Amino acid sequence: MTTSLNVPTTEFEKIDRCADLPHRPRVLLGKMGLDGHDRGVKVIARALRDSGVHVIYSGLWQTPRSLAVSARDEDCDVVCASMMSNSHLVLGPRLVGDLRDLGRPDIPVYMGGILPQEDVPKLIAGGIVRCFTTGVGLLDIVEAVRGAVKPRPANVGGSHAVAQLARDISQLHDGKGFRAGARRRRPARVVGITGSPGAGKSTLVAQLASEFTRRAKSQGRAGRCAVVAFDPMSPITSGALLGDRLRVDFNTVGDSIYYRSLAISGEDYRALPEILELIGGACDGPEAFDLVFVETVGAGQNETRIRQHVDRAAVVLTPGMGDAVQMDKAGILEIADVFVCNKADHPGESDLVRDLRDVAGKRPIIETIATKGQGIEELLSAVTN
Repeated sequence: MTTSLNVPTTEFEKIDRCADLPHRPRVLLGKMGLDGHDRGVKVIARALRDSGVHVIYSGLWQTPRSLAVSARDEDCDVVCASMMSNSHLVLGPRLVGDLRDLGRPDIPVYMGGILPQEDVPKLIAGGIVRCFTTGVGLLDIVEAVRGAVKPRPANVGGSHAVAQLARDISQLHDGKGFRAGARRRRPARVVGITGSPGAGKSTLVAQLASEFTRRAKSQGRAGRCAVVAFDPMSPITSGALLGDRLRVDFNTVGDSIYYRSLAISGEDYRALPEILELIGGACDGPEAFDLVFVETVGAGQNETRIRQHVDRAAVVLTPGMGDAVQMDKAGILEIADVFVCNKADHPGESDLVRDLRDVAGKRPIIETIATKGQGIEELLSAVTN
């Protein structure tokens, strides 16, 4: 979605432009087609976040199907799709059709980018609600997203169980409790992934979830799992940038992974037990989500509450995080069932492993390079066995 970039960021800072809406807006930003440039869409993401919106960024090279799956799973108010190639007349209406097939024909699609004016009526006829051509300002986009927010009915999706699950999570996270008739069951296994900011948690979770589905399918099973990823919410505007799901290749995994991004203040995981029950009860038989990964916000030494809600906790560390004295301090290292030394190709890895051995006892230490998929099979076995 190309737009003018001359609006100062300070116009959006410390202003919650969404406080008067029925609920906190959730917008999915994605780039369809082969466009490899994301500077413009990141500027838009920051402007929306600074206005109080919860922004889910799905990344580059999205297909209509992958964007539709993301919009459904995240229970978005609107999809903003950016196009920089000449395939908009094909991909735009296809996205609208995929949303309909997945049980969310009510989610409006806005499209922006290099869109010839003569093609705009064709896009509108194909189901695109609004088109933004070059030169549109950031304030216009913020107001358009605000305008997409409508009251949320408790029931959505009809027979589409995952679409209903997404809405049930929204209602619960907003403090409105369980929907009447919502099925509840704790999943068979819940794994927490925690660690400091920048340790590579999101990439590790994406690799673990993908490896689980691959392993299950190689054994003739459906191989469905879920991810609940928490990110911090601004204490000033209540906005959030939720970008963890872009680590998962939804063009490949499709519906095998249910991924939900949620913004919280501090370590406010109080709704997590109920969210897990909704995920566990959403589907039956081979379609059930029996394994759930919970990714925490970037954690410090004393942020340990996630341990109360999971069956096994993996603490992710990286080389250069501190000397051996840090290992002896009480806190996050105590909650680990598994230690993960990520970025094992970085200098200082051997020192990290040596120091960990002094405190780990019988707890396993797994060395990984998440960006290359190294150590993922061993780590998945360690957290699920």
